[in-house]
Amino acid sequence: MPSTRFVDRLLDRVASVGSPVCIGLDPVAAKLPEALRSRFGTDVEAVETFCTGVIEASAEFAASFKPQSACFERLGAPGIAAMERVIARARQAGVPVVLDAKRGDIGISATHYAEAVRAIGADAVTVNAYLGPSTVLPYLEAGLGVFVLVRTSNPDSDELQSAKLASGETVAERMAGIVRTIGSGFVSQSGMSAAGAVVGLTKSADGARLRELMPEQIFLVPGYGAQGGGAADLKPLLTGDTKVPGRGVFVNASRSVIYAEPSANESWQDAVARAAKAMHADLASVM
Repeated sequence: MPSTRFVDRLLDRVASVGSPVCIGLDPVAAKLPEALRSRFGTDVEAVETFCTGVIEASAEFAASFKPQSACFERLGAPGIAAMERVIARARQAGVPVVLDAKRGDIGISATHYAEAVRAIGADAVTVNAYLGPSTVLPYLEAGLGVFVLVRTSNPDSDELQSAKLASGETVAERMAGIVRTIGSGFVSQSGMSAAGAVVGLTKSADGARLRELMPEQIFLVPGYGAQGGGAADLKPLLTGDTKVPGRGVFVNASRSVIYAEPSANESWQDAVARAAKAMHADLASVM
């Protein structure tokens, strides 16, 4: 019987697709194709139709979809309802969903947030663990996957994450140790943990050390494409276990896929499919 654990379902999907592609659903009404913006009376309708179209165009290449909660929340309650329907559409396509919400509260509040993630239909969530392990555990205990921010792709992350502690380790390295400790009780039959880590592709210079510290963690890797990262930058982040599908990473791209520029006689959905296929092939080449 297939495992019901998120980490196993994600790895099964990576193996099935053949490449660790994660497509970020970061819809901004002003950036949508003109055909959609002129067709609908509200931004919510346009955003939902766009995201559904992206899913339909790219699902065959996607190991996961990652909706950015902020892009929907800014549209108010109708936007959140639209996000729930978009998540349901992705799951109908057989693709796991990671909600990019970067939650960061503790105790009972984290428990409430975990139930909210479950209610909206996502399989996993991004979490900021600055408040400590109790920020993360409620999500794992609710049966969700968690991706803890460890080494993020934004340039100014160095100001905090590269800072050295009295122990000699960086803040990012300390967080990596915490993630591994938390995740040790949630290792699946695949040998990988339901507690994963966000490690930016643009910070791959730190990748080998972070992989050493987190051998059981799946890395959610932003920074590919529009942010400047390429497939070759992945190598330090890969697990040494070649039997793990995707070598323990899945790689996110948003703008470079969902806003791909159509060529002559190509629809916007065809452009999305072409960009997703190219990303799929590029990542597969280094696995």
